[in-house]
Amino acid sequence: MSVDRLFAEVAKKGPICVGLDPHMDHMPEEVRGLSIEETIFTFNKKIIDATKDLVAVYKPQAAYYEAYGLEGVRAYQRTLEHLRKEGALIINDVKRGDISSTAGMYAKAYFEGDMEGDLMTLNPYMGMDSIEPYMEYVEKHDKGLFVIVKTSNPGSRDIECLEVDGEPLYIHVGRALEKLHGNTIGKSGYRNIGFVIGATNTVEGEGAFIRKAFPDTFFLVPGYGAQGGKGADALTLLQDGNGGVVNSSRGIIRAFEKSSKPFDEAARDAVLSMKEDLRVGL
Repeated sequence: MSVDRLFAEVAKKGPICVGLDPHMDHMPEEVRGLSIEETIFTFNKKIIDATKDLVAVYKPQAAYYEAYGLEGVRAYQRTLEHLRKEGALIINDVKRGDISSTAGMYAKAYFEGDMEGDLMTLNPYMGMDSIEPYMEYVEKHDKGLFVIVKTSNPGSRDIECLEVDGEPLYIHVGRALEKLHGNTIGKSGYRNIGFVIGATNTVEGEGAFIRKAFPDTFFLVPGYGAQGGKGADALTLLQDGNGGVVNSSRGIIRAFEKSSKPFDEAARDAVLSMKEDLRVGL
């Protein structure tokens, strides 16, 4: 199971996920002047090579590649190829959510071929039948899912936190995901469907409440760093330093903007600082 593999990587290296979200307006001088494809790929490769011994998993966000057309998509494919060559785990951050026939093609796109990753992010708010087509890959091909349950953006309270039968809607969504056929518990003690749970919970005790509600679910925790989430916020969503990965994108890949060091060295320093903040994996 991919979640079991991710659990093992966290046990070895700590719970850090690096978001590879390249933006052509925020590139260091070292890679400027190249084609879009070469700029993005060279930037990603150097960050991966500088941090791979410290990081449990990498999460390229597809929009940051699709926005640059075919060159961006080729850079995405080459980034995934390099990650696979290095034996790194990959979360394809695509947040797909569509009817079952289309969902099946999205599953094929991101679990096979040029764009293959180990896990992918999904949006369940069209219903559980939009998730079911991915389960064949989970059950038969050692793939994993991170499904949006409670996100880090302020607008999450517009829908995800609506009260239903005395509880937030996101709790009902999480329970429905737990009941999906094939969502079994692996050797790590965690289910093979993980949840996206933001680190920027503003209600006191909300992180601990969510962790208690889903003790055997592995979390992908966005919102740390640039979005305002603190190490203490993220830690409430982990269990003994595991049971989740904490993502940082801009805080790591754009660390060079606040450093005099080369961009890859600045990224490594940012990862080390994050590890110290989380107080695990050192």
